[in-house]
Amino acid sequence: MADLLCPDDDLCARIVAEARSWIGTPYRHQASTKGAGCDCLGLVRGVWRAIYGAEPETLPPYSADWAETGGRETLLEAGRRWLIERPIENMRSDDTVAGDILVFRWKDEMPAKHAGIVSESGQIIHSYDRVGVVETPLVPAWKRRIAARFAFPGGATWQR
Repeated sequence: MADLLCPDDDLCARIVAEARSWIGTPYRHQASTKGAGCDCLGLVRGVWRAIYGAEPETLPPYSADWAETGGRETLLEAGRRWLIERPIENMRSDDTVAGDILVFRWKDEMPAKHAGIVSESGQIIHSYDRVGVVETPLVPAWKRRIAARFAFPGGATWQR
């Protein structure tokens, strides 16, 4: 399966370059328009569209409430349908791969509700309320909240 995980430097570079081109986009819940507004999932969706074209599914409305408990793991479920899951055990900064998508949860009992894309410098490009799209260090406070790690599918044309 390793050949599916960002199989070439060009794909990794395109993913990171596209994510970086969204930096400065303001935060807008459920939006996914570069320069106008997006949330964390909207950023990942926008990068997907730039790399592969149309999104693989239509999203239902989702809550902006980070404190939601007892809900389904809809973000993780979608990631497992369309992306390639990678291990997170003993993850260190040098274990990340440019273009990886990290999914975070704020507390163990809460559903995963945040996502970001790893840059080649090991930082994360993500969007959050009152900040918008930024590139920030993947500090220990973020690392301990990682719920899952995914890779975009490899190849020039995505096929399920």
